[in-house]
Amino acid sequence: MNKQLNRFATIIWLVLVILTIGTFLIGEEVTAGKTVMLSVLLISLIKGQLIANYFMGLRHVSWLWRGIILGYFVIVGGMIAIAYLN
Repeated sequence: MNKQLNRFATIIWLVLVILTIGTFLIGEEVTAGKTVMLSVLLISLIKGQLIANYFMGLRHVSWLWRGIILGYFVIVGGMIAIAYLN
């Protein structure tokens, strides 16, 4: 069982690394624009949820706590988007 958990954590970690490299490449290679900013924010939201669920252990708690964390990510991301778009 422990070996399966280690393998799963490694897969999640690799996904996080790939998403991080992807956001870096998008930010470096693509010209600035609304679509680029929104795609980087969306990827950051996905990464945050993966970290919260699998490395902070929130996938085993009630939906209330998971919703609070998701709400935090959405509010902060939304404020960044609003600031960028204005």
